[in-house]
Amino acid sequence: MGLTSQSLEYTVIVLAVACVAATVWLWPRLSRRGVGPVLGRLGAILVTQVSIVCALALAVNTNFEFYGNWDELLGNNDKAPVSVSQGGGQYASVGNIKGGLVQPAGPQGLDRVTGLPKGPADKVGKVESVRIVGRRSRAINPGFVYLPPQYFQQQFRRQRFPVMVVISGYPGGIMNLAQHLQVPQNAGRLIAQGRMQPTVIVMVRPTIAPPRDTECVDVPGGPQAETFFTKDLPDAMKSAYRVGHDPSAWGAFGYSSGGTCSLQLAMRNPKAYTSAVSLSGDYAIKDDLTTGSLFGPGPEGAQREREHDLLWRLKNLPVPQISALVASSRKGEADYGDTMKFLHAAKSPMTVDSIILPQGSHQFTTWRREVVPALEWQSQQLTFPQDTQAVAPPRKQGPGAGKGGAPGQQTGPSKAPSASDDKGRRRVEAERPQG
Repeated sequence: MGLTSQSLEYTVIVLAVACVAATVWLWPRLSRRGVGPVLGRLGAILVTQVSIVCALALAVNTNFEFYGNWDELLGNNDKAPVSVSQGGGQYASVGNIKGGLVQPAGPQGLDRVTGLPKGPADKVGKVESVRIVGRRSRAINPGFVYLPPQYFQQQFRRQRFPVMVVISGYPGGIMNLAQHLQVPQNAGRLIAQGRMQPTVIVMVRPTIAPPRDTECVDVPGGPQAETFFTKDLPDAMKSAYRVGHDPSAWGAFGYSSGGTCSLQLAMRNPKAYTSAVSLSGDYAIKDDLTTGSLFGPGPEGAQREREHDLLWRLKNLPVPQISALVASSRKGEADYGDTMKFLHAAKSPMTVDSIILPQGSHQFTTWRREVVPALEWQSQQLTFPQDTQAVAPPRKQGPGAGKGGAPGQQTGPSKAPSASDDKGRRRVEAERPQG
């Protein structure tokens, strides 16, 4: 049974309940004096406590995904060097290339998510459960990849697609993106309604070294999270899927810590991501108990920390040519004040739009109101790639490859300029929550 599987979770819970029941049933027999009864009571207490702790730990891990499988828990991750698969313009299906940068994974909780595409992939799309291998960072991160129906349709078999990298909060995991925010479900509905262009969406968590919160930072002498998100992940996606190669086709999207990462990635690396969505994200990164030391000691560490303060960057460094959407609430969100400062500090060539709710706390109820207009907004920022992929003679295809059709076919709007004021700010109305 997988570490995050429902069967394991239910089995351990049943065993914990059984241990408690057995302890209650046997306690009168163990209440007598003597070495045997005393040892029996101690053993019963120990077994009961261990079973309850295991059940709770498993439930927490299943929800937050600190560890996606047994190998991660036991530290048995494959750390062998890997290589990018090349040749002939053919994209092998995920898992067909040994040592590939995108490899198939178990369900990782995907089997518990409702509303995912069911049916022919060329009609409803598909969600793949994968693990993404970083050549430079040497990190292995779990992920879900949503492929729109057009990815499998004949007329698009040579077409590359724009990409959204959607990042969960911390300590949450990719399950939250599929189960609570329903990112692939919402994207599929918006694409079917013509409100969003066909887009490949890769869903990942912000940390590459769980349970440490790496905050998308390259830690001196430690995890190289920024490198993973700006170099390794794009390389991996380009090696396994038909996705755009130009930064204009790439956007970062996240909530909470994932929103913080999204803004950081785009503002620090505009040649990797040209748009960012931040739902309730922060505008500076600070050390805390979950992060440890992210920047290192001395003046160099202090400078690295300043460079991860986005308000400081807007004041002291050249402004990148990106578009950003930030979301907050006047009441209930601690980041509202900094959000307003960020909106007022933004200047050309950067454009910043906003979703400001009258009231909303730091939770999924708020983010579910914002996710649909945020997906639509980012889709408008991404360029549907103009380049096409050469197609070799027909061969057996898998889930990571498109199917035959007319060359050079294109759909969806290219990046359209938005009407904005002199500082590049506008409002985006949040969709009302569905009943």
